[in-house]
Amino acid sequence: MLLALSLPLIVARLFWRSLKLRGYRENIAERFARYQQASKHGCLWIHAVSVGETRAAEPLIRRLKLRYPTRPILLTGMTPTGRATAQELFGDAVTCVYLPYDFVALHQRLIDHFRPSILLIMETEIWPNLLHACQQNAIPALLVNARLSEKSLRRYSRLAPARALVREALQSLTVVVAQSVYDASRFRLLGALAADKTVVTGNIKFDVLTEPLLIARGEQWRAARPHRRVLLCASTREGEEALLLAAYVCAFDAGARRDTLLVMVPRHPQRFDEVAGEIEGAGLRCARRSLGMAGIDTCDVLLGDSMGEMAAYYSWCDIAIIGGSFLPLGGQNLIEACALGKPVIMGPSTFNFSSIVQLARDAGAMLQVSDALEAMHAARKLLQDDARRKNMSVASFKLIDANRGATEKTLALIVSVLGEN
Repeated sequence: MLLALSLPLIVARLFWRSLKLRGYRENIAERFARYQQASKHGCLWIHAVSVGETRAAEPLIRRLKLRYPTRPILLTGMTPTGRATAQELFGDAVTCVYLPYDFVALHQRLIDHFRPSILLIMETEIWPNLLHACQQNAIPALLVNARLSEKSLRRYSRLAPARALVREALQSLTVVVAQSVYDASRFRLLGALAADKTVVTGNIKFDVLTEPLLIARGEQWRAARPHRRVLLCASTREGEEALLLAAYVCAFDAGARRDTLLVMVPRHPQRFDEVAGEIEGAGLRCARRSLGMAGIDTCDVLLGDSMGEMAAYYSWCDIAIIGGSFLPLGGQNLIEACALGKPVIMGPSTFNFSSIVQLARDAGAMLQVSDALEAMHAARKLLQDDARRKNMSVASFKLIDANRGATEKTLALIVSVLGEN
């Protein structure tokens, strides 16, 4: 009832978001389960809410296509950027549509149209009516690469009605495929799940392979400007850019800035213009990747306002400062930086990636600092210490190699749920 009453506000918010990102105005009918795509009887249905989950699903989707070459794959999401990422990664090999709003009737319409054989939900998307609809249609539903932070556990547990709703939803899952034993224990506690309903496979993101063309692009950028070290601020969130820019000006004097290029890549593309204004407001000369590389040799900061090039930025940089961690946002994924052997610096807020952060910190692949100013001072010191950066790079490669294999374990579990050899 509350969901129905809030629907006008949900639609209004959709149009408000479209003012900054036009993609929200497109394919609106799909959000009400009206699809033009053909039926995909027996398809493997994967739900990945946005960009991060879509990229995390890549190795699993590629293995599913090899294991089930004749089965269609349906990929649902919630954001235009996630959909664009799916198109970039898979092209026409995967059918991409929006997941409808969480009404049983809408989910039933999607199920009747596409007739999936299984649902794989990436990470922590708990939609009660979606899971209820799957249960009513005898469609096994798995929470894959699942993670649940202590903060999320407390939030779900705070109100009894919410706790009861989430518990019932989790109990309708066939199995929770968790990233770590800590995530599995939190899901068991939240959902009152039996031990055999949670399986630990590790993190699929360790199996994501970086596109060689993007690596080569970053290496070309580096070769063209060998005299400047590159400090990357990756996946920054609203409010963090101002903190990091002020800290950069404080920690790097004019001479140090001549030898260093700061590259700033905001997490959300609708904020590119806003961040460009913040860079100029900090008294720094800004160049924009969307305009090519014009002005890059004389600028202080390059704004990474391009889509699909994060791996190139990581390949290019000497150090990666990971955003989402300098405000209470829980951090962003650091695996891609580690996979390319880049020393990582993160702030204090990392609850969304606590297991990975602990692994990286223990391995010596990353530094965790208390605030943006400490991050910039640590970065300047690290840029002057080639030996330490090399040691951190070696530690990063070892960390990635030691934690691969979650995709194969997850695939084996999916095959057993489908009842096939």
